[in-house]
Amino acid sequence: MVVLALPAVPIAFLSELNHLAVLRLLTNADDGAFTASQLQAQAMLFLDMREKGILLALVFWGLWLLPLGVLVFKSGFLPKVLGVLLVIAGGSYVIESGTQILSPGLATISQFTFVGEVLFTLWLLIKGVNVERWQEVAARVGP
Repeated sequence: MVVLALPAVPIAFLSELNHLAVLRLLTNADDGAFTASQLQAQAMLFLDMREKGILLALVFWGLWLLPLGVLVFKSGFLPKVLGVLLVIAGGSYVIESGTQILSPGLATISQFTFVGEVLFTLWLLIKGVNVERWQEVAARVGP
């Protein structure tokens, strides 16, 4: 899972550099080096590059959710439905990233599938794992 999640970090950070480029570009807009339309075109280019970089990171954000969902499903410590929702979220992120890169402007599906991630986080914060099942497996495995 770490191997799948790790590439998203530098990709997302590098994509955010485009936000800084827009800020820098528009902060120095008064120096007269570019016309207003040139500044707007450059700003839109940097914003578009940031969006494409985040779509690339989205592939890896989705890929690491797939094994997490399988592990949650098979663990017995958490409800199986959380595992299913995590796999659905991961798959939808990968699908959306691919479709948005190949066909920009196509309808997005991941805006609805993040629910699995939210429910998983809330479950861990509020309810936690099934401690009895955890201890049963730990006793069976031994020290």
